[in-house]
Amino acid sequence: MLLADLAATSRDVAAAPGRLDKVARLAEALRRLAPAERAAGAAWLAGDLGRGRIGIGHATVHEALAATTAAAAPSLTVSEVDEALGRIAAARGAGAGAERRRVLVGLLGRATAEERRFLAGLALGELRQGALEGVLVEAVARAAGLPAQAVRRAVMLAGALPPVAAAALEEGAAGLSRFALRVGEPVQPMLAQTAAGIAEALAACGGAAALEWKLDGARVQVHKDGDRVKVFSRSLREVTGAVPEVVALVRASPAATLILDGEAIAVRPDGTPEPFQVTMRRFGRKLDVERLAPDLPLSAFFFDALVVDGADLLAAPERERWEALARAIPGAHLVPRLVTGDVAAGRAFLSDALARGQEGIVAKALDAPYEAGRRGAAWLKVKPAHTLDLVVLAAEWGRGRRRGWLSNLHLGARDPGRDGYAMLGKTFKGMTDAMLAWQTDRLRALATGPLDAYEVPVRPELVVEVAFDGIQASPRYPSGLALRFARVKRYREDKRPEDADTIETVREIFARQGAAPRSR
Repeated sequence: MLLADLAATSRDVAAAPGRLDKVARLAEALRRLAPAERAAGAAWLAGDLGRGRIGIGHATVHEALAATTAAAAPSLTVSEVDEALGRIAAARGAGAGAERRRVLVGLLGRATAEERRFLAGLALGELRQGALEGVLVEAVARAAGLPAQAVRRAVMLAGALPPVAAAALEEGAAGLSRFALRVGEPVQPMLAQTAAGIAEALAACGGAAALEWKLDGARVQVHKDGDRVKVFSRSLREVTGAVPEVVALVRASPAATLILDGEAIAVRPDGTPEPFQVTMRRFGRKLDVERLAPDLPLSAFFFDALVVDGADLLAAPERERWEALARAIPGAHLVPRLVTGDVAAGRAFLSDALARGQEGIVAKALDAPYEAGRRGAAWLKVKPAHTLDLVVLAAEWGRGRRRGWLSNLHLGARDPGRDGYAMLGKTFKGMTDAMLAWQTDRLRALATGPLDAYEVPVRPELVVEVAFDGIQASPRYPSGLALRFARVKRYREDKRPEDADTIETVREIFARQGAAPRSR
């Protein structure tokens, strides 16, 4: 298949108003992919490279775009592009950056204008076309003539959609049968949505729920088969060697086989947690682990069980999974928990968790199964949010339902030392339609670059109040800092840019989390 056909599908899906229309268009494109193209094509249609990070960022992409011009007619095939992206990802050592740029320039130089937009958005993780994984799952099911639930379960167990799509389209139901829950093979973790407070969370869970501390540690999935123990990160990367304490704890369990979900976290002598960045220092190279482990030990706290003694518990209700977990792991290593339907008791539990330095709590529906890979309503996180007044530095045109609106905001804090602004990240979350319409009009008037570009720079005059869950170290921005889970609360028309928060304020918040940023 030509890349142009995939890019056109992406464009049409972004413009399609309804889910069924998106599914139909995606299914048609999936059917037309050659067998060798299916895994890559499915990933790209979901807006994902399918390769993780490949070592190119905004600067490299924009330099490559500036160094090339659009081709007049399409010639690139999906297979050719996938092979080129593989070479970019494989570049290592001295000269790797130059090799990545060379391959990218060659690729973009053969691409049409639409293909260039598609590739740039894909490479930067900014291809927002309204085709999230759930929509792709339905499209794969339709293209292969299979039940969506069967495809969804296979994706959950595979930990990724592309291989499932390839197997379903090639072999049908027989292909899906290869994806099963197996000890030693990680599955995607279940995720939580956000609730505004305890009352909302309890109501959404049916009136009563299991409330558990939300720890700001490293999510781990631990597999045990006899004496063999493997530990995987949230991204399903094996990290067994980084966490010998977790390995020892699970190996000592009386259960013969286990798959457990939990957190590894560094804890201070007074029992309060170390900041997330401190915990993550343990997940480096083997020599780092040997050096840090004596002075920075990790504790493990578990909150779910997917397998206990050979029993597959994915479909079991939450209360049964907890009972099985409690039989397999000592109580001191279970996350603190309260089952209640009383709002006052829930608020007291939340207050205690916060007072002990935890992030907040997670409310879990007692009858819900484990939905790996899904951010479902059966788990709801409740935690306080920080806010900052930041300046809008640029905006990106929206896609899908937001087409025609300037949506994704680039956010900056004042940097008096450099007489400018320090970029802290982007967000398109928290905006109502009325806000989108208003900000589009205002940002058009403030634009300092062409309005037909995907990214529109603007004069730094608008101040917006942004809520966020924390600040993390990031090599992506010169400040070395980025907001975690930023969302817009409101525009501060009563404030001027000089009233916005400074980068020093941001650094102080980060310092209170217990780490120092890495500037560049």
